[in-house]
Amino acid sequence: MSSARWILLLTLLLVGACHSEPSRPQTKEVVVWRQLGSWSGRGDRQTETFTSDTGGFRVHWDTKHEAPPDTGRLRVVFRSGDSGREIIEAIDARGAGSGIEEVAAERPRWYYLTIESANVDWTVTVDERIEGQASEK
Repeated sequence: MSSARWILLLTLLLVGACHSEPSRPQTKEVVVWRQLGSWSGRGDRQTETFTSDTGGFRVHWDTKHEAPPDTGRLRVVFRSGDSGREIIEAIDARGAGSGIEEVAAERPRWYYLTIESANVDWTVTVDERIEGQASEK
């Protein structure tokens, strides 16, 4: 074998040995929220059904215009879309105010809300918790 071929062969071996595996991107756990519905009103209401693939929820609630004073109430309950039974009592608030509650059910299913209200205007928004992974940079 000629010296030029030996040099070429040696060069190819060295280049191959120096080549490293591409590094895998680092990932981290993330939570994304997907809005399932938003409702508002005054007085009681039953929402339409909605489905959840995860059973994890974030509930934003807000009550205003309490009249007469110290008589306002908001109660929000997740119910089974199949049987109507109570699954989660998410909110039980008195007076004017707002907040965010995270709640979870035992499994994915169809749901609807019953919203019981007295003497306040209310807004309720429900988001579904979706867990995933994101690449770190």
